[in-house]
Order: sequence, then C-alpha cells, then structure tokens
Amino acid sequence: MKHAFLAALLVAISATLGFAAEATRPALREYDILRAFPPGRLATLSAGDIPDAHGFTGNNRAHGKWIESGPQRGSCRGVIAAVVAGDLAAADNAWRGIEVAFAHQRPDGGFIAHPQANGKVASAFPANVETAYFFLQELGRAILVIRQSPHAAHFTARLTVLEPKLRRAADYINSGFDTIVPKVGHSVNRVIIAAKAFGTCGVVLGDDKLIAQARRLIAHALTLRDKEGVFIENGGRDSSYNVVSILFGSVLALHVSLPEFEAILPAAVAWQLTRVLPTGEIDVRNNTRTGVGKEANAFGQAKTVNYTEVIFALTYYGLIHRDPAALDAASRVFDYTHQNPKPRKAPP
Repeated sequence: MKHAFLAALLVAISATLGFAAEATRPALREYDILRAFPPGRLATLSAGDIPDAHGFTGNNRAHGKWIESGPQRGSCRGVIAAVVAGDLAAADNAWRGIEVAFAHQRPDGGFIAHPQANGKVASAFPANVETAYFFLQELGRAILVIRQSPHAAHFTARLTVLEPKLRRAADYINSGFDTIVPKVGHSVNRVIIAAKAFGTCGVVLGDDKLIAQARRLIAHALTLRDKEGVFIENGGRDSSYNVVSILFGSVLALHVSLPEFEAILPAAVAWQLTRVLPTGEIDVRNNTRTGVGKEANAFGQAKTVNYTEVIFALTYYGLIHRDPAALDAASRVFDYTHQNPKPRKAPP
C-alpha cells in the first residue's frame, strides 16, 4: 500500500515540477520542490522556527538573549515555510528575526557575539566569520525562494533596505575565507554550509566572485569523503552529519550549478539509507560525533541526530531524483519523530 502511495506521489510530483519521468532532469526551482513536499510536512518541520517575542530563534531563544548571529538562521527558515504556504502574515512575523540579527551587525559587516552557556564566545575572527555564514546561508536561500515565489513584491521594500547590509555581511565572511577550512575542515558539513552562504548570497547580490568561492569550498568538500563516498566527520562516518552535508549541498545545487557535487550524491545517500532502521530511527552505531556521547552542545547535553535535517535531505533527494527509496525512508523518519517527539537536534 505504501509503495502504491509513493508511486502515485512521484507521478504527482513529476506533474507539479513539470517534467516527464523519462526526460533528463531540467533545472528545478527550490520553491517548486518545497511546494511538492507531502502535505503538512514543511509546516511541521518548520514549526520551531518562529521567533519569540524578542525576535530570537535557535540557541538565542534557548539562552533567552542575543548570543550570536548563527542561531537567527531559524527565522529565515520560518520565512521560507510561510512564503511557500502563502501565509504572508506568518512570513512577516518570522522576518522579525532577520531584523533582530541586523540590529546586531557591526560596521565591519560582522555581528556582535556574547558567551554561550558553556562560556564559548564567537568573538575571535574565525569563529565570528563562522557564525555569520551560518546565518547568511539561510538568509540568502530565503531571499532566493522569495524571488521564485508569487509573493516577491510583498518583500520588495525590505529587501531594498536589506541589500547594503547583506553586502557588508558577505564581504565580511569573504574577508575571512582563508580561515574557514583551517577552522572547520574536520567537519565537512560546515565547509558545505559556508559554501551555501557564499553561493546563495552571491546569486542574490549578482556577485560571481562569491559564487566562485562557493565552488572552491565545494571542491574541497568533495575531497573529504571516504572510498565509498560517505562524507567524513571527525575522521569517520556519522549518520547525522553525513545527511547534513547531503542536504545543504543539495539545496545549494538548486541555485548554483554543481554537477560535480550532484554526481557524488548517490553514494552518500546510499549509505545514509542503510542507517535508517525499519522503525524510522537513525542507526548511530560507530558514529564519530552524534548519538554516542562524543560531543556536547552549548548546554552540556550530548549531541544527538539531526532528525529534521534527515527528513529534509531525503525528501529533497527523493523529489529531485524521483527516488522512491529516499521518499520512503523520509516518511519513516518523519513518522518516527512524531511517535517519539523528543529526539533532539544537534546543531551542525
């Protein structure tokens, strides 16, 4: 019964996205991919991305105060989900988080940073560049999805005001480009996240130099795989962060042509699918970073699987590549997280 449903879903997806099953896949728009998500899935996955009364999301909301710019990426995801749903009131509400982030922008284009609960603070230049690109990779994406949607005119005035601020922020992370790989090269998903910031903001700003930087980072990320094509995290395989690399690279490839990245995806996805248990739980055995008590978050809690990213990654891959196995796995993981609503996300 489930296979029949997936077959019907793929037929509907092909019609929605405008390509025949036997045709070579044309360029796809992220807005259309998101519109093709199974009903209710995007809204459910984005429910935690609504800014609080102070406009904070993510770790800033968890701390109850401004810590740094990276956690405000959640508000960008909230804007995307609302735009895809056509709910402009919700989009305006989520946009508050973007305004709060830029209220903390410094004249040099970077963002103010304060200590987290564990005492770490992203004030040193490499760390400050890192938290900035974590925010910008979702902001650039949000603007591109807005442009692809029927609602672009609703945002015209605020995007005009935002552009010089975004320009300064993009220039800031570019000024720290040479710090990125030395700081996060052990964590390939962060290299890809940085690439996504350069690539999406480069498209927004019409800046080919930023896009070229994105491609440089992707080229490096492709060297950080084992012989079977799985992304290496801290010297080995991790069933959470491998999927983060798949997700962020796949999203970037919807906005910037990356044929070399897309060519390696099947191998990384194939291993990921072996980590999805029949129940939808993610197998964490032999992980190098998450689910096995090897790393802690800002509050001292052990990092666990990024279940939201697993669902997103496998849904994107299944829709883009018309892959029923990936869609089936995404559905199992989605069902598991609702039967067990407390699996915590480990920030990339």
